[in-house]
Amino acid sequence: MVGCAGCGADGRRRGSLAVLTFLGTGLCHTGTEVEGFGQDARTSPPVAVFNWTAQLVEETYTNITQKCWEFFVDLMKNVTVSELCEWKVISRPYSFLQTCLETWADHLHYGYPNALAERYIFQSHHRYFHNCTLEHQVYFDPPEDVLLAMIIAPICLIPFLVTLVIWRSKDGKAQP
Repeated sequence: MVGCAGCGADGRRRGSLAVLTFLGTGLCHTGTEVEGFGQDARTSPPVAVFNWTAQLVEETYTNITQKCWEFFVDLMKNVTVSELCEWKVISRPYSFLQTCLETWADHLHYGYPNALAERYIFQSHHRYFHNCTLEHQVYFDPPEDVLLAMIIAPICLIPFLVTLVIWRSKDGKAQP
């Protein structure tokens, strides 16, 4: 299992170790003989360098995202149908999925957002949240004819009111 990928630096280190263990062989050279180690204080033991190709990074990220998805599905099993649209209930599993996808993409230098992560996010919406609607009414702009009337009415009203004020002030009597 990948572990908690979004649990901070310690979780990230444990997650990295888990992924490396999960991926298996080829990460260290066993059976190679180290010659001359300890003979000279200036020398250090040979370090196995793992060359990450783009294909391997993509394959690794694909495997990890599948584990992220499986953990998300497992968390969503605890959510009842009536609670699927309540953010307080689904925020933890949903945030875990997003954090897991983003953290591992960052860790593998894969780039985020990416097509694979978007596919899992869309899949989560399609599978779990497709019947959720907004509680608050969404306001839209009025039709153009109504909008035009709302703009022109005050503009036309201003000259009429100015004319009315001038006409009322021409009688010459001072008003208290």
